[in-house]
Amino acid sequence: MSHLNISRPGSYSILVRPVNSRVAAIDHLLIGKTTKAPKVGARAFPSPTPTIASSGGDLHQITTHVPPDTALLRYSVAASLAAHAPFVLAFASPAICLNRTCGPVVDVVEAVRRELHNPGLGFNRFARQWRLPSEPFLFLVGADGKIKAKFEGSASIGELARAVSTYLAHP
Repeated sequence: MSHLNISRPGSYSILVRPVNSRVAAIDHLLIGKTTKAPKVGARAFPSPTPTIASSGGDLHQITTHVPPDTALLRYSVAASLAAHAPFVLAFASPAICLNRTCGPVVDVVEAVRRELHNPGLGFNRFARQWRLPSEPFLFLVGADGKIKAKFEGSASIGELARAVSTYLAHP
């Protein structure tokens, strides 16, 4: 995992080649002045995201991940906020994602949930409410309803686990 600090908005190309490898990848980045997505410290939207109960148990209505991780589909954002329960919210649709990172992001969320027993999974329709320019997006929301951290794009298991431990760990 790499992080780039780009100081000016604009259009950038990136070439990635692992050390001692002949394999390379190129991608195009469009960096805006600001993001429309909620900022760290903002109040989380009380989205009535679908759950196993609200879908009548038809998991294909609420996730494209195969197989569905039902532990990620138990609570809505609105219910978690009302209960003052911290959670991880993932906006990622593996089967219909415009890039190839949604499936791996959901896998990371599942792995951290299994390790730390925490996150919740959102749904595409609510990505518009959260003004997300793309997916995947991960938000860590504290018991106070405020966004504690966010990841745009991929995050590793280690990065997400550290963030959950730092921002959502119970005292």
